[in-house]
Parts: sequence; structure tokens; C-alpha cells
Amino acid sequence: MTDRQRLKELGQQLRVDAVRAADAAGSGHPTSSMSAADLMAVLASGHLRYDFDAPEHAGNDHLIFSKGHASPLLYSLYKACGVISDAELLRYRRLGSPLEGHPTPRLPWVDVATGSLGQGLPIGAGVALAGTSLDRLPYRVWVLCGDSELAEGSVWESFEYAGQARLANLTAILDINRLGQRGPTRHGWDLDAYRRRVEAFGWHTVEIDGHDVEQIDAAYREAAETTDRPTAIIARTVKGAGVSAVADQEGAHGKPVPDAEEAISELGGTRDMRIEVAAPTSGGVRQRPGGAAVDLPTFDVGEEAATRDAFGQAVTAAGTARDDVVVLDGEVADSTRAKFFAAEHPERFFEFYIAEQQMIAAAVGLQVRGWTPYAATFAAFLTRAYDFIRMAAVSRADINLVGSHAGVSIGEDGPSQMGLEDMAALRAVHNSVVLHPCDANSSARLTAGMAEHDGVSYLRTMRGKTPVLYGPDEGFEIGGSKVLRSSGADEVTVVGAGATVHEALAAADKLAGEGVAVRVIDAYSVKPVDAPTLRAAAEETGRIVTVEDHWPEGGLGDAVLDVFADTRSRPRTMKLAVSHMPASAAPDEQRREAGIDAGAIEAAVRGILRQEETPAAAGA
Repeated sequence: MTDRQRLKELGQQLRVDAVRAADAAGSGHPTSSMSAADLMAVLASGHLRYDFDAPEHAGNDHLIFSKGHASPLLYSLYKACGVISDAELLRYRRLGSPLEGHPTPRLPWVDVATGSLGQGLPIGAGVALAGTSLDRLPYRVWVLCGDSELAEGSVWESFEYAGQARLANLTAILDINRLGQRGPTRHGWDLDAYRRRVEAFGWHTVEIDGHDVEQIDAAYREAAETTDRPTAIIARTVKGAGVSAVADQEGAHGKPVPDAEEAISELGGTRDMRIEVAAPTSGGVRQRPGGAAVDLPTFDVGEEAATRDAFGQAVTAAGTARDDVVVLDGEVADSTRAKFFAAEHPERFFEFYIAEQQMIAAAVGLQVRGWTPYAATFAAFLTRAYDFIRMAAVSRADINLVGSHAGVSIGEDGPSQMGLEDMAALRAVHNSVVLHPCDANSSARLTAGMAEHDGVSYLRTMRGKTPVLYGPDEGFEIGGSKVLRSSGADEVTVVGAGATVHEALAAADKLAGEGVAVRVIDAYSVKPVDAPTLRAAAEETGRIVTVEDHWPEGGLGDAVLDVFADTRSRPRTMKLAVSHMPASAAPDEQRREAGIDAGAIEAAVRGILRQEETPAAAGA
């Protein structure tokens, strides 16, 4: 058998196994897998460098299926590589099987979860960036993209970024099979339309017949030999290739082929060929450092300092102590104070301009390679990348997000710049951490602590300066809180975070003069919230008022109320939050108009003591 014949047979085997897997599951995307089967057969047989026995090997190439619905093809490829059995393949999509409908890192050879289209290439750019700028290793990043997802703006953020950064170790394999979920794609088989667009962003392109194994092999070689820019292989393929009942037919997407036995027969029957994937050429196992002592900045109690300044100084200090810390910016480093890191560690600072999706995707890609990323922008602008954050959790990714300019307290810039949904959004992410410090020392401590935490961590910082409440030696644990006012005579507990902690303290001092004792809790950890401290406060005071610079839905107030959702004895509660659309005004005017300043808190405490609701509060 010639090499060409062997590769053609291998492509047919991958198609057969994709058909079999989807048929056994009764669901899946075999036709989307069949179009790219030859592309993957040639890649794994002659160009991929990977040690399946050591998926953590630093020299391994990275293969990312951006078109994650083609998972039957990926799993069939793994079977051909000898790392899963035929029996495992046929448990596809079954309860308990790691062969999920779309790939996730439950499998050790899968770097990131895909399936939300338009994410694989941006993440691949992050992995490739690590290779060129940080790891300095010759591994390559191969990303299989579908043509439907090329309508996503995030893909073009990636094309532009990778072209500008000249990520020559990145190859995008564009599977142009003409058909999407409900009909033809925007450009169909017009390969030249894709070529013009991709080349405009500085990429090298190769147009091929995606079922001609010799053209595929030559294209991969050309990509490897192109050392000054990334390469896009634009492959004309047929969806459902090899099976006449579904080949280039609308209505066949996302379902098993109608007659699996007939399809397998038409494809030449089952095979059991094996691929010997070449080993990586260099690189050992990268160890992620942890527990390094960080010489954090300190601030004197009583001085005025912004939590965003403390973040900038603290992440810079963390970068000095740990060479795995990297910072990513969305062209607002002067505002977030990530500029401090850029000045001290320019080789580990990466600018993504106003492309928040690519920024978060790159953070996910960098952590694949063992780096510890902090991605910073305005809290409001993280919403543009929310799907990437959601998928980062599915990927079990360890990334640190920082959102500055939170809440109405930013002042005159107005609502377009105000993060008012961010705590709700980030609390809803699986296994996430949401932190909102009220002063500089707590901000610095929490910034450093995020690097030691697994999963998606979010630090919410403020634009304006606030008084420093805590000494530099005070500890701040994720999941903790601080009780700032407390006595045995407390009648009400006020729980705040960020700017509202200072408003709560002012209100407590005013009420103390009237003979009303108020407990004040700084709930700097909004998720996980400090349930034991809150339960103790509820038991001892019987009443809780929450106050937050955020919409009433999903933020601090709801986090506190969740603590009492499963208890029979519940405190009387009031929730103060921003309930009306703000406009431009000074920060103190903003908090007053929103009903979250000291005056509003005083009124709420008086009202709850009378067991009445004030107009500014929503009872629960």
C-alpha cells in the first residue's frame, strides 16, 4: 500500500468510526466530522508532534477542534492513535463517558473545551503566543475551524491579532464544507473570499482540495516552512463526504446518518489502522510555581488610595516573585493600573487593544501552557467576552480577571462605563470566585491570593480613592469577610462591599449617636460568601441590610440571601442596590441618587427596626 493509499484508507476509517460513534449514541455530528477526516488523517500521520503518554510534555504540539461539534472525528482520531478503545468510542455521549458531545479536558489530550463556535482560534492564538514569546519552544498549534464559525467576530479578532503578532507557529485549518446548520454558509465554496479576508490580516494562505491527501500534506509542509507569519489552510471539502445519502445535503447536520450499515459499507467497511504520531522534539515538563512569597505594597491606615492602584502595584510585585505571572490588557492599562506591570515586566505584558474576546481567549490559551494570567479591563467591558469566561469554566481553566471602574461610583462618565452587572455575571460562572475589596491593602492581598486559586477568579476594583481601613499585615482569605463594627447590643447588621463599606461605616457612626447599635460587615468575598459570619450576625441581630454598587439582581444582596435559603430561621432583610438607570454626576451624587449612600442606609436601618419597608429598599 502506498503512502497515498494508506492516508486515503485512514481518512475512510475516521469517517466510518464517526458514523459508528454517532449511530451508537443516537446523536452527534458525523457529517461535520466526515468533511475534515482527510485533513486530520494527514495531520496526525505526518505533521503532529505529540506524546500521548505524557500530555503534559512541554514540547507537545496542540490540536484544537474549534468546530467542537466534530467530536466524533476527534475521538475516532484518538482511537486510531491507540489511546482509546473501540468499546470506549461506542460509549460516545453516554453517562459517565469522557467522550462528551463536545470535547472537554476530561480527556487529558484536550486542552480546552470547545463547541461554542468562534473560540478555538482565539484560544489557539494564546497558546501560540506562549510558544513564541514565553516558552520559546518549537511546538506548533493546529486549529481546525468550520466555515460557519467564520461569521463570528471573535475569529476575526484572532486573525488580526495573530497576524500582527506574527505567530508563525499557528496554523488554522479551515474546513470549508459549504453547509452550516440550516443551509449554506455565507460564502459557500468561494475559497477566494476567505483568502482575501484572511490575507488582509497578514496571514499566509494555501487553498487546497481538502480530500486530496497529497495537497493536504504539501499544505502542512508549507505552513511549517512559513516562519514569518501564521498560515491558514483553506480546504474545500464536502460535508458528509463519502456517503451519498448525506454528502453535500441540507438537513443532515447534527444527526446520525440515516442508515449506518449502508454508509459503512459505502465507505469500505470497518478498519483498524493505527497512527504512529511522532514524538515532540524538545522540552520537558513545565512546573507551575506556587506559594512564592510576594513583597506586596503597603498602605497606611487612614490614607486615601484606590483599589485599582493597589491591584496594579500588587500584580507587579507578584510578577517579580513569580516568573509565571503574565498580564493581558484591553487598551486600558493606564486606567486599570496594569501599566505598572507593563513598566516592570514588559516581556510578560500583552496588549490586545479593544478586543476583549481575544484577550480572555489568550488568557485561557496561556494557562494551558502553565502560565498564570491576569486579564484586566473595565468591569463593564468584560460582558463582551462573557461567553469566553463561561467556556473557560467548562475548560477548567485557571484565569484571573480584573474589572475596574465598577458601579455608579465611577462618577461622571455615565452608565455606559459602569460595571453594574459584573458581579451577577461572574457569580453565575461555575466554581468562580468574586472579590470586591474596599481598600488598598485588602485589594493587594486578594490580588496575590488569586494566583494560588484554581478556576475563574474575578477582582472588582474601583476608580476613586477610598480610606485605608486595614493594616498591611491583615490577612484576607477567599471566602472570608471582616466585621468592622460589632457589639453585644447590635440591632441590625449592614453588609457592604467596595465603596458601600465606607458608606455603611458612616451610617453606623451616625446611628450610634442616636443610640442604635449597628454591626458592619465587609463582605469582600462575594463568592464564596462568608456564610458562618452572616449566620452568626443574623442570629445575634435578627436583621440584615445589604448595600451594593450594582444592580439588585444577582450581586451581593442575593449572595447574602442565598445563605438563608435553606434555613428555617431567617432574618428580616432589606436589599439596597442601584435600581434606576444612572446618568452623569459626581461619585457622591451617584451613590445618593442610587440610594446606596450613608443616608439611604440610615433610613433603611430605621425602617427595618420599625418593620417597615422604605421606598429605597426591597424586602425579602
